[in-house]
Amino acid sequence: MPPTLTRPGDPTDGEAVAKARERFLTAEPVDPRQVRETILASWWRSRHWNVAADHIDLTYLRDPDLDTPLSRSALPVLTHLREHLDGQPISIILTDPAGLVLARLAADRELDAHLDRVQLAPGFSYAEELVGTNGIGTALEGGGPMQVFGHEHYAEHLEDLACAGVPIHHPISGKTIGAVDLTCWRRHADPLLLALAKTTAGQIQQALFADSSVRELELLQEYLRTCRRTAGIVFALSNDVVMLNDHARQVLDPGEQSILLAQAAETLAGRHPTAPVTVELPSGVRARLHCRPVPGAGRLSGGVVHVKLAELGSRPRAEIVTPARSFLPGLVGSGALWLRGCHQVEAIHASGEWLALEGERGVGKLALLRAVHQGRTPAARFSVLDAAEAGEHGWLDGTRRELLEGAGSLVIRHVDRLAAGRLRALSRALRAATAANRQSPLWVAVTLSRHPDGGELSELLRYFPSTVELPPLRHHVEDVHALVPFFLAKLMPDGRLSCSPEAMQVLVRASWPGNTEQLRQVLRRVVQYRRTGSIQPGDLPPECRTVSRRVLSPLESMERDAIVQSLLDSDGNKIKAARSLGMSRATIYRKIHEYGIVPPTG
Repeated sequence: MPPTLTRPGDPTDGEAVAKARERFLTAEPVDPRQVRETILASWWRSRHWNVAADHIDLTYLRDPDLDTPLSRSALPVLTHLREHLDGQPISIILTDPAGLVLARLAADRELDAHLDRVQLAPGFSYAEELVGTNGIGTALEGGGPMQVFGHEHYAEHLEDLACAGVPIHHPISGKTIGAVDLTCWRRHADPLLLALAKTTAGQIQQALFADSSVRELELLQEYLRTCRRTAGIVFALSNDVVMLNDHARQVLDPGEQSILLAQAAETLAGRHPTAPVTVELPSGVRARLHCRPVPGAGRLSGGVVHVKLAELGSRPRAEIVTPARSFLPGLVGSGALWLRGCHQVEAIHASGEWLALEGERGVGKLALLRAVHQGRTPAARFSVLDAAEAGEHGWLDGTRRELLEGAGSLVIRHVDRLAAGRLRALSRALRAATAANRQSPLWVAVTLSRHPDGGELSELLRYFPSTVELPPLRHHVEDVHALVPFFLAKLMPDGRLSCSPEAMQVLVRASWPGNTEQLRQVLRRVVQYRRTGSIQPGDLPPECRTVSRRVLSPLESMERDAIVQSLLDSDGNKIKAARSLGMSRATIYRKIHEYGIVPPTG
């Protein structure tokens, strides 16, 4: 039998780390000299995820799918390694990129039984957000090799183990597709364990590379050559592979990427695959595609594409694309959720029913009400009263007078800001207005930023048969492409200022907590310093430079908001939040990480 791996006198093992972990878990100061920097950082992340430190209780997620390129390439490598280890107490573990254990190979019954007890087994995920610091999850979280000894583990019952995990990257795309982990008893750990894990990951990547088709390799080589000699947007595609360079991901949003990829596939499959093609993007920017077929990259659709964008500012003025106008005057936007709200408000106005219009601050409630009034009754009077000014002398008297004697359209803004006494007084005025015998019709709408949860506000809304909720800008972020030129045309009527694709992409990726009004204010500040030419990312204020990792679809944005609200309702308890949403615990942890949500602390 080969000699057992040993690591005598390891400084990371012993009372120092154990005491440091205990101090960390009891929120006491920890001497950073006692704990490795990467381990301490992982402990902080584990605390952020509210990982239980006193036990491991994972949910069985699913039966592992072993019919994948990763599994097919890795299992022969891992089987050969197990034979080479010749019965040593080392467990060989393969996971997917989320830390889900796909396979576990071991020759030691005692170690196998312990790993079963701590659920380090196929079908369970050892992601860091579920288990805390460990060789698998921490390697995947950090994106590099990681070795965790004894008490460096965050959760109890792992302190007798040592783990060495290494991410596995796809040899062509470079994407992390899984991890390989070697786990043994702490007393048998050796620095060579990590070296062995690295070698094993490399062998798996070589097997994946050999399994890749010749056409993918040829496509990759041509793509890399084009990237080296060409500036700007470059992407490659075949029947199975799509590659985009960093410039393409930074400048194009996902919708634009899809448009260009579809056009490139169609061109490469056509009779004249090398003929330049011009595509008009939704932002009004023209993209010129130069396609180069790659022999062997697929009979019909394999090739490399170089894209050149024509900025709005560089076009002849007659070619500048004006934003698509809404069916209502003074509005733009074509997002499905936004248009649905517009149609609902217009229909309610046409029926004569009074309306409560709900939506976050800055979504455009007043602008929509004004547009509906101008579109349907342009000759009638349009009056606006702001409940935020209700503290001023005479506000209630003026409101009563408008309700009893006014005609046309009356909008009372921010009714959710009224104190209980003012709400009761306004309710009495509304009741009197509904019973008044008036000569000219009066249509009344109120706006509010929050959904009523009972009390006086709910009583007031009884006088408004319908409530329509307008979506926040993040739920129809595609309309930023229309809103930016619309606002610029109002701020700079001479039309000498446009927005570059790079700056537009920054604006599209921003979160916009202040919604459409925040976008307008950002552009108002920009035009104070940039009055002609094309707005560049450097012209935008700092608030726009903190952007999301990717553009969320409307459905993803609503899912993110639902998770945030559920976490608030559950005082930050992720298990309760997951239960209320009908999600598994693993799913909500993954979604929190994916959307960059910072859970509230209870």
